[in-house]
Formats: sequence, structure tokens, C-alpha cells
Amino acid sequence: MIVKGFRRAKAAEEVESTKGFDAFELRLGDLMRGERATMGKSLLDVQRELKIKAAYIAAIENSDPSAFDTPGFIAGYVRSYARYLNMDPDWAFNTFCEESGFATAHGMSPSASSSKPSRNQESSPFQGKDIFSGSATPFVPAGEAMFSGIEPGAVGSVLVLVALIGGLGYGGWSVLQEVQKVQFAPVEQTPVVLSDIDPLAGASNVIETADISSDFVAPSPEALDRLYRPQALDVPVLVARDAPISTLRPGDFGALVVPSGVDAALAEAVAELNTPATAPDAPLVQVNEGPVPEVALVAVRPAWVRVRAADNSVIFEGIMDKGDRFALPATEEPATLRVGESGAIYFAVNGTHYGPAGPSGQVTSNLALSVDNLTDAYAVADLDRDTDLAAIVNVAEIQTTE
Repeated sequence: MIVKGFRRAKAAEEVESTKGFDAFELRLGDLMRGERATMGKSLLDVQRELKIKAAYIAAIENSDPSAFDTPGFIAGYVRSYARYLNMDPDWAFNTFCEESGFATAHGMSPSASSSKPSRNQESSPFQGKDIFSGSATPFVPAGEAMFSGIEPGAVGSVLVLVALIGGLGYGGWSVLQEVQKVQFAPVEQTPVVLSDIDPLAGASNVIETADISSDFVAPSPEALDRLYRPQALDVPVLVARDAPISTLRPGDFGALVVPSGVDAALAEAVAELNTPATAPDAPLVQVNEGPVPEVALVAVRPAWVRVRAADNSVIFEGIMDKGDRFALPATEEPATLRVGESGAIYFAVNGTHYGPAGPSGQVTSNLALSVDNLTDAYAVADLDRDTDLAAIVNVAEIQTTE
């Protein structure tokens, strides 16, 4: 018995292998962009460091030789950019030529100076365009439309603002017109034409003598001229009194003056009241104080002298030679004296010499130079004991006599 049968062929098992990163085909541009991103550089950074246009760098990454103005420089640009990214320059240039279809030409050939785009290059979106102006590049934002940034709400606000400004301007113009408007109100009386009135009507140069009294004397032209002439301000004149106040008689003026026609007895009584009751030999009243006594320092021999005021300020300081004289200023508080040679300094009080300030060879300090202190502390100087003082006094008397 023959049994027919068949064995089904076992289908070939399909083996699917997982692809890794290296299994995908990477283009030159992807590798260069990855290296540039790893370095953290942008196209403008590469342009600033390599001195190559950013458009050329983008064309190298996109394998687009049509973006270059001169094809002869493409090899140098690609190799320079590959060295910048730490890549093999020769491999990078060969890969660029394979992907873009670019072929190097002889330096003297026409193709080296001008690029001849192929059919594939003519359809390239980068031909004849700047990479930064075109929207094909992913790193450049697309341009916006003209009215895309205008919002409808903003248009309404602008219209309201324009209407408000126009209303304010029209209101101000209307008020200005009303202010400047002049209106004439009609009246029943006909206005008199001023030009018909004679300005000299009724005027006459004739003076009515009947209205002028006989005692009136008309001023002369010189008096009128002196009256209306501008005059300078007069300097006030000070007149001294003829006598002290004590000699004034109240009967000569005021309420005690005896009028004319009064009885003689009454006039005599008023005269007795006006006469001051003074003793026959009474001195006249002195209303001011006498002159301040003069105090001066007289040096008969060289000596160092310092005079201080009451506020401790120095009035005089120096060496007084023989015959020098220093008059002290009149102050409320007396000055003080310090002298190195006390025997050479005398004090002249109203011409009378007192002293000396101290023994010869000694220092005198804090000596009050008041009249009372000097006259009480020192005796009148003896001219016979100090010949130098006598000589100075004689010279002063001779000068005074002359």
C-alpha cells in the first residue's frame, strides 16, 4: 500500500537584528553639527574665530557648494572648519565632495572662478539665498507678517485716545474763539464825532483881572524855574550847641514864657522861678568826664618788653631801645607788662615819670598798667639817681618848647 504524503517545508526564519547607533548612515553635516554643539559654539562664534562667513559654515554642514561665491576656496574652507572641529581635514573634504557632487577643478579652468550649478543644485532651496534670510534653516526664526503684531484691542484704545485728543483740541479752540470775540451793543444815543469838536473852544489867553486880588504878586519866571528844577540832595549841617544844657532857661520857651501885656509883678515872679537857685561861688555843673590819663612806657636802656591786653592778646612785644616811648591804649581793663630788664623801664603818667619797674637785671611779670596801680606801687622817679632818664626828660622838654 502506497501512502502518499508530503512534508511541509519549514519556512525560513527571518532573523531581525537590532540596529545600533553606528548602523545608521551619518552625513558629514550631522557629524560637524554634533561636534560644534559639543564645543558649545554657534555659527557666529565660528565666524568670529575662523574669519569665515557663517553662511559658508552652514553651507559646508548642508553640503551645498552653490552658496560659495568662488568655488576655488571651498577646499580651504572645508579643511579649516574640519581642523577647528578636531576632525580629519582630508576625510572631511572627500566626504563633502561625495555628498555634494563637488569636484575640484584646475586653477586656470573656467569652472574654478565661477560655479556652474547642476540640475540638482538648481532645485536646492539654498541657491541664491542667504541662509539667515531664508526660512529653510532650523536655527533662524521665521519672519512675521506685517500686521501680525497688531492686536484688535490696541486698535480700539488708539481710536479712543485720538477721539479724546481731538475733543480736547476742539474745545480749547472754541473757548479761544469766544474769548477773542468782540460784540457791539446798539445804543439809542448817536455818538459824537470827536473830530468835529474844537479842542481850543472856550480857551483864551486873556486873564480876568477882576478875579485877581490886588495883593497877589505873580511869581517871576526865575522863581518858577528854580521851583521845578531838579535839585540834588542837601547834606545835613550839624550845628554845635552854644552852651551846656544846664545854662538853658525854661522861661525863654515853652509854657513858662511870659506873654506881652502881663502885670510886672507876675513877670517878676515868673523870672524868679526861672532863675536857678545856685550858691554865689558854686562851680559850674560838669556834664562830661575829664580826659583819660595817658600812660606810656619809657625805655632808658635797651630792654625786652611784652604788653598783653585783658583778653590775653599781645598789644606790643619787642625790644625797646634807649629813648623809645610806647603809649598804652585806653581800655576798660588794664593791660599787663612783662619786662626782662626791669631797671630800664619807667612809666610816664600824664608827663610824670614813675619807676623804675624793678631792680636792674630782674624780670617783672604780670604788672597791671593802670593809673591807680602805678601811682600807688611806684614813687616819682628821681632824675638824679638815673642820668639816662634825666637826659631823656631834658630832650623831651626841649622838643616841647620848640
